[in-house]
Amino acid sequence: MEQFVRIRAIAAPIMRINIDTDQIIPARFLVRTSDDGIGEGLFADWRTGPDGKPRPDFILNQPPYDRAEILIADRNFGCGSSREGAPKALRDRGFRAVIAPSFGGIFFNNSFRNGLLPVVLPAEQVHALADAVQRTGGAQPVTVDLEKLAVTSPGGTEYGFGAPPRLRDMMLAGIDEVEYTLRQSERIEAFRSADRGRRPWAYRIAGAG
Repeated sequence: MEQFVRIRAIAAPIMRINIDTDQIIPARFLVRTSDDGIGEGLFADWRTGPDGKPRPDFILNQPPYDRAEILIADRNFGCGSSREGAPKALRDRGFRAVIAPSFGGIFFNNSFRNGLLPVVLPAEQVHALADAVQRTGGAQPVTVDLEKLAVTSPGGTEYGFGAPPRLRDMMLAGIDEVEYTLRQSERIEAFRSADRGRRPWAYRIAGAG
């Protein structure tokens, strides 16, 4: 898992509801032998026209939003199918965080495991944050701090958010589930030692005398 502590970066508001995983990364971009370059398909049907040329009216094609590392969206972001390519495509294009009032459940969990932080804020705070970004034309950065569990708007307003404790700890440390488990080896062994005294029969090797 990729480490995330805090980021101060340009934020791009795409204030649509129910942005599903097929809109984030159309299925045709998932037929590949590896995830390298998967970000080429990010929002492909919005980002480019039928001729393959960039649509000038799409926000991620406009400076400074074309350098955004934070995405702001409306409710139910990442709904639809469970494709892991959605957070992978966002990360491949340089995004480190998505801020929205709610997320598709599978997308939410997949994001943590792909170095992308999903931040849930109340709808009114998300809209206030998007408005603050738009008033500056995207020129002023937004800060997302996983350590403090806070988002700071361009105007300095701070919004607190929550995160699943274990996923937060893993992301702060940049470790996956396997390494997290290995780091609990002393606690695991202490449990096994105590449990062996309580249930010795559970630790007998099959076929042993």
